[in-house]
Amino acid sequence: MNLNQLPLINACLNGFAGILLVVGLILIRSGKREAHRTCMLAAFGTSCVFLVLYLVHKFLVVKGLHTRFAGPPNLLPAYLVMLFSHIALAIAVVPLALVTIHRGLAKRFDEHRKIARWTWPVWMYVSVTGVLVYLALYVVWPGKPGLN
Repeated sequence: MNLNQLPLINACLNGFAGILLVVGLILIRSGKREAHRTCMLAAFGTSCVFLVLYLVHKFLVVKGLHTRFAGPPNLLPAYLVMLFSHIALAIAVVPLALVTIHRGLAKRFDEHRKIARWTWPVWMYVSVTGVLVYLALYVVWPGKPGLN
């Protein structure tokens, strides 16, 4: 593996986390609490690995936080809305996920359910938009690091 492959690996990790989130939701709705727990902890672990590799890519490869959007200029506003909402919610999902997991592991299931109703869709949005950002930057309109 070379460091230039990290965006693809990160997109796969985001996608896998999203799949685990969907499976975890299905499991809890099926009453399979232990399988749900395992699945959601795997989603959290996957997201943690993503975060470490994302930071490695940004600081060792890009040497900054910005990657140029090389798509059509008329799509830049929509891309930026998606990107900024992704970033803001990615920051928000960290404490949400930690509190949600803590309440679940502490068997405070009523409190867990209350916050999980917020955490799950935010985390899912972050996972899906993470893949979409990757596709926009590296597959559909591959660009170069730098400022727009």
